[in-house]
Amino acid sequence: MHVPDGFIDAPVSIAAGAVAVAGVGIALRGARRELDDRTAPLAGLTAAFVFAAQMLNFPVASGTSGHLLGGTLAAILVGPYTGVLCVSVVLLMQALLFADGGLTALGVNITTMSLVTVVVGYGLFRLLLRVLPKTRASVSGAAFVAAVVSVPAAAVAFTAVYAVGGTADVSIGKVATAMIGVHVLIGIGEALITAVTVSSVLAVRPDLVHGARGLLKPLELRTAAEQKADGPAEPSRA
Repeated sequence: MHVPDGFIDAPVSIAAGAVAVAGVGIALRGARRELDDRTAPLAGLTAAFVFAAQMLNFPVASGTSGHLLGGTLAAILVGPYTGVLCVSVVLLMQALLFADGGLTALGVNITTMSLVTVVVGYGLFRLLLRVLPKTRASVSGAAFVAAVVSVPAAAVAFTAVYAVGGTADVSIGKVATAMIGVHVLIGIGEALITAVTVSSVLAVRPDLVHGARGLLKPLELRTAAEQKADGPAEPSRA
């Protein structure tokens, strides 16, 4: 998914860069409402996890491989605005340190891999939670479906960018088939990672999962004395 230098022409790269700057600017303002002393460390851990996960590729089909994009996961854990910042910082560091994605294409990469995945993934996640039961299983299931959809959505966005400003001698049909088809499979792998991670955090600290706030009750630790004071539960009467 990382776009290298020269793969998209200059005018489209500049336009995508403007979209990325605007998106990150909005995210910077919105993140102020999402971050506090408790959630800021989780945002750092989320960015580090996405960075490490993107460095690991898993085989998909026909010799191709894929890696986690992380937009949906980050948005669910720390909020959509902070999620955009986490993935954008990861993409910037990868371009600077590992030449994974070109600097001139950074705007394209942030737009497709950060903005699109967060908007599509988190939007679908919240929509699903409106109709599903308010349980941990529903949150994990919604995270799975949102992540599945967000990855091919990013591939569709890249295909649209390539259709307008692609410089390679490859037809748009071949690019669309290769990108969208492969990234549907990659989305399944991303969905599994996202659902397992969200479920794991929900099991121990549901209050830290931004996307589940207000839906699930935090875990309560009760001493033996408190349980004894409450007494046995009264049997229900017909």
